[in-house]
Amino acid sequence: MAQLSGKVILVTGALGKLGLSAVRLFLERGAKVVATDLAAPEDANLRLNEQTIASFLPMAFMYIQSDARDEKQVTFALECVQNQWGRLDGLYHNAYTQISKPAMQLTLEEWNQVLLGTLTSTFLMNKYALPLLIESGGGAILNTSSVLSHKVRPTCLAYGAAKAGVNQMTRVIAADYANRGVRANALLPGDIKTEEALSTLPSSFKEAVAKQTPLGRSGTPDEVSELAAFLLSDAASYITGALITIDGGFAL
Repeated sequence: MAQLSGKVILVTGALGKLGLSAVRLFLERGAKVVATDLAAPEDANLRLNEQTIASFLPMAFMYIQSDARDEKQVTFALECVQNQWGRLDGLYHNAYTQISKPAMQLTLEEWNQVLLGTLTSTFLMNKYALPLLIESGGGAILNTSSVLSHKVRPTCLAYGAAKAGVNQMTRVIAADYANRGVRANALLPGDIKTEEALSTLPSSFKEAVAKQTPLGRSGTPDEVSELAAFLLSDAASYITGALITIDGGFAL
């Protein structure tokens, strides 16, 4: 069990399925968590209360409405982290934009939206988290990529290209800042579904996943969060520049 006691971790895309699971698990493992997403605080609180995260307020948890695509909002979020806890030990970046269309149907505007929401947001979060991580004595960056960054799926042109960029960005950051005490890795999830989402899907979907995935099922957000907690913990101190797939064997 990866422990995060005393670590300050920033989680973007915190109201999504991976983000909510990670925030809850990181808090349970002893971390102080700063969560960011697009929702206003009052709307975010409804989602957070559903996940029993509210019980950790205010000593170990803070929510900031912030758009990872916007440089000013990103720098403001990092300033809030510094003002609240004076340090940052980990960044878990989950925010992304996905539009699935083949090249001839994809507009330039849509292409730019996906790159901005997926690749540029990763650049901005990494760029502005790095100084605080270094100032804090080093730490870990974990960027969420996708198995579709190297596994071809029709219509996933912009998303696949953007996530492939996240992979290479992560590896270069790992090389550039290893001597400053910063590790950087990328998670490549496959099909991840909550139990609630699976319950609404037809049996044909589950059968298709079972055929394409050696382990025969979709993954869960909690399975991804367990791996994320490990990679952000001191137990993963010798892992950097890695692209780590968690997809039930889908990419084999």
